[in-house]
Amino acid sequence: MTATPEISDVFTPYLAGLEELRARLDRADPYQQCFGCGPQHPTGLRVRCFKNTAGVVSPIVIATEYEGPPGFAHGGIVAAYLDEILAGAVLLGSGKIAVTGELTVRYVKPVPVGRPILGHGSMVTDHGRYVDAEARLAELGSGRLLATARGRFFPI
Repeated sequence: MTATPEISDVFTPYLAGLEELRARLDRADPYQQCFGCGPQHPTGLRVRCFKNTAGVVSPIVIATEYEGPPGFAHGGIVAAYLDEILAGAVLLGSGKIAVTGELTVRYVKPVPVGRPILGHGSMVTDHGRYVDAEARLAELGSGRLLATARGRFFPI
């Protein structure tokens, strides 16, 4: 298995004492190649989520290769990050791996590439057949809101 991607030291104070949320770590896990969360995907986002009291927190630095407008992330990449954070919140809150049925993203400010961002996600309601969750991206330090999302997920 490839090594788990390193997390920048700038996130240490925010992640201190938090446990990482991982469904499985073995090589046979089909999610190893997931574009969003898979540590073995060669160009994937490799989103990592950590458990906190409100749900999950995710340390993010968007690579410049995912740039849309100069200096800022492509909107589809922002949506993909939020989708993975929502899925992590659903896994933590319901204990179930689930797929996205619906995703609504609100772009509040342009999301910078190459700068530390924190993603936050929480499960809102478990309806049994489906689960609703919310997430947001904010600049590290200032807390300036960059984007929000709401998703509906179906357990598999």
